[in-house]
Amino acid sequence: MATFGIDLGTTYSCVAHIDDTGRPAIIKNRPGDDTTPSVVYFESPDNVVVGKEAKAVAKIQPDLVVSLIKRQMGKSFEITVHGQAHSPESISALILRELADAAGENLGEEVRDVVITVPAYFGVAERNATRKAGEIAGLNVLSIVDEPVAAALHYDAISAGGTKTIFVYDLGGGTFDTTVIKVSPEEIQVVCTDGDHHLGGADWDDRLAEYLLEQFLAEHPGTEAADDEEFLQSLAAGAEDIKKQLSRMQSRRFNARFGGDTSQIEVTREKFEELTAELVERTATITRRTLRTAADRGITEFDDVLLVGGSSRMPAVTAVLEGLGLKPRMHDPDLAVAKGAARYALIESIKVHLPEEGGEAPAEVVEEVAEQLNIPVEKVRALAGKRVATVVPRAFGVKVVNREGGREHYTIEHVLRANTPLPAETEPQRFGTAYPNQIEISVEIWEQSGSVESEALEDNEHIAEGLISGLPPLPENSPIDISFQMAADGLLRVHAVELKTRQDLHIEVQIRGGLSDEQVHAARTAVARYNVSA
Repeated sequence: MATFGIDLGTTYSCVAHIDDTGRPAIIKNRPGDDTTPSVVYFESPDNVVVGKEAKAVAKIQPDLVVSLIKRQMGKSFEITVHGQAHSPESISALILRELADAAGENLGEEVRDVVITVPAYFGVAERNATRKAGEIAGLNVLSIVDEPVAAALHYDAISAGGTKTIFVYDLGGGTFDTTVIKVSPEEIQVVCTDGDHHLGGADWDDRLAEYLLEQFLAEHPGTEAADDEEFLQSLAAGAEDIKKQLSRMQSRRFNARFGGDTSQIEVTREKFEELTAELVERTATITRRTLRTAADRGITEFDDVLLVGGSSRMPAVTAVLEGLGLKPRMHDPDLAVAKGAARYALIESIKVHLPEEGGEAPAEVVEEVAEQLNIPVEKVRALAGKRVATVVPRAFGVKVVNREGGREHYTIEHVLRANTPLPAETEPQRFGTAYPNQIEISVEIWEQSGSVESEALEDNEHIAEGLISGLPPLPENSPIDISFQMAADGLLRVHAVELKTRQDLHIEVQIRGGLSDEQVHAARTAVARYNVSA
C-alpha cells in the first residue's frame, strides 16, 4: 500500500515517499540524482529518453526534444515527432512514467498510487490535464495537490508545531505562486493565493541567453550564429548554469564558440539583475497583491516566509521580499514540494481505509492501517484527522451582453471569486435575457486566465456552455438566476434557472479541448509502446 508524491515540475521533477522511519525521503533517479530534468527526447519512433541525457541532446537535435511542456498543460496544443502526434498530457505522461519506473527500480516495488503537485494558480483545465497525464502513465492518481500546500505540509512536519501563518513564495522553473497558509495541528488552510503560470526561472535563463547572444554578435558581426540551433542551445544551457552560479558568486565567464569565432563573455551579478529586474518586479507585484488580499482577511504578520523552488535562491528575490517588509528563509527549495506531496499521499491513503469524515475509525482498522504503513497508531489517527482546506484559484463567471457607451459588446460577469474558501457555493445571481422574444438562453462559463480579475473576454477563457431551449418568447431582461458551486477537489457545477418558466440547466464543467476518455485510453496505449529510459 505504498504511496508516492510526485513534483511534476516545468524544468525539474522528483519523487518522494515516506521511508521506514516515517520521514519523507527523495527517491533518486537512474543516474543517482534527486531531480530529473523535465525534458523528453524522442530518440526513435520506439525509444524515448527522459532527463539529463535528453537535455544534453537538445543541443544537437532540438526538433526531437520537448521541454517546458508544463506551460502547455490544459491547452489545445499538439506536437508531432516521428509521425506520432503528442499532447501535453502524453508528453507529461512519459516524464511521469520514467519517474515512476526509476523510483520502482530503486525501491524494488511498484510505484502506482501517487499524488501529483500543481501550481496553486493552475486552473480547472490544467489540473484536469495533470490528472489525465498520470492516468496515461498508468498511475493511480489519488489526488492533485497545490505545490505551496505540499511545501506547507513538509514545513509542518519539521517545524516545532503549534499554529502558524506562513507566506510561501514559490518561484519554480516555469511557474510562480504566492500563497498565504495557516498551519495548525489539525489543518492546513490556504487563506489566499495568486500567481502567474507563465513566469519562472526559464524566463531568467532566456534573458541571459539573449544577452550572451548580443555580446557574441557584437564581437563577431556578420556571423550566422543567431540562426544556428545548436549554438543557441549551448547559450541556453550556459545561461542556466551562470544563473545558478551567480546566486553564490559575483561574476562568471562564459566561453562561446561558433565556427572559428570565440568569445569570453563576463557576466556580473549586477548585470544579470539589471537584465532581469522586470521579471523580479513582476513577482513583487504579485506579492504585493497577495499581501493586500491577506490584509483584507485580517492577516498582516507571518511567522515564516518560505522560499520554495530552485529559482528562489537568487539574491534578488531575497532583496525584493525584504524591501516589502518580509524576512524570507530557504525551505528545502528543490525538494520540499515532493516531500510534502509524499506526506499528502500518505494522508490520502489512510483516509481511503477509514470511515468518512465525522466517523470514528474502529481500533482494529486503525491498527491494521498502522501495521501496513509501518507507522505508529497515534500517527495514523493524527494524519487521518489532518484537513487541507484550499481556495478557488481563479474567478469564474458568465458571458453577458454589455451596452455601456452606446455600443454592444460582450464582457464577463464573475460570479465565483478567486480566493473563496473551498468548498464554495454562491447565492443565485440575477441576470436577464439580452433581446426581446428570446426562445432560448445560452449560458457560457468562463474562467479568469490573466493574473488579475478582468471583465474583458481576452483576459478569460471559455471552459463550458449549456443551453436552455424551448422557451416561449420572452421579453428583454426576463430574469435568470445563475449560481456556482465548486467542490473541494475543484469540480465546478453551475445551475441556471429561467424564472418565468422555471426551466433550468445544470452544467458540470467538462474541460473544452481536454482529452476525452477515449483519447486518454489511446494515449495510454501509445505511451506504453515506448521504451523509456533516462
